Amino acid sequence: MTRPDDPTLLKIARTTGVTEAAQPIDLALRVRDLRKARGWTLEQAATAAGLARSTLSKIENGQMSPTYDALKKLAQGLEISVPQLFTPPAQQPASGRMTLTRADEGVVQPTPTYDHRLLAGQLSQKKMLPYQAQVRARDMADFDGWVRHGGEEFLYVLTGEIRLLTEFYAPIDMRRGDSAYYDASMGHNVISLSREDAQILWVTSLE
Repeated sequence: MTRPDDPTLLKIARTTGVTEAAQPIDLALRVRDLRKARGWTLEQAATAAGLARSTLSKIENGQMSPTYDALKKLAQGLEISVPQLFTPPAQQPASGRMTLTRADEGVVQPTPTYDHRLLAGQLSQKKMLPYQAQVRARDMADFDGWVRHGGEEFLYVLTGEIRLLTEFYAPIDMRRGDSAYYDASMGHNVISLSREDAQILWVTSLE
């Protein structure tokens, strides 16, 4: 049983002045998460910390308890302080942002190949751009070459049938309910195969 005065037990002081014991940190998981957050391999992290790769592997798998000297090296390699090894990652507060777009709302932007209807237009600084599109194009010749832009893109067929054309893959025919996720910097276009213009949902990440 952990004693209230155990120095290894982290404590959180609330704004009320009341001190509450926090749950002990899983050091193995914490070290692994810190390493992965930096995009480092075990080899890279071990080199930065001046530890053997096998030692770091055992620490991350909970197979050994590191000495204080090893903890100092780990912290220095990860460019944090030793106490931060035992501190839970800060939780980002919920922004509470939300907007609703009704079926007959949204800003329409017609083009020769698509009629775009932008969704969630009321929100600024979005991390993704959702829009519904009516696919008017019927042939690759309807476009002035490939469409390319930054980020990644998710496509979902709402009605009709389409053909997804990309510069690196064979054409893909898609029907209602089919979806695709792809690198938007790869040349891509969509044409409608159905008699009536197909309707699709596009969600583009904003870099």
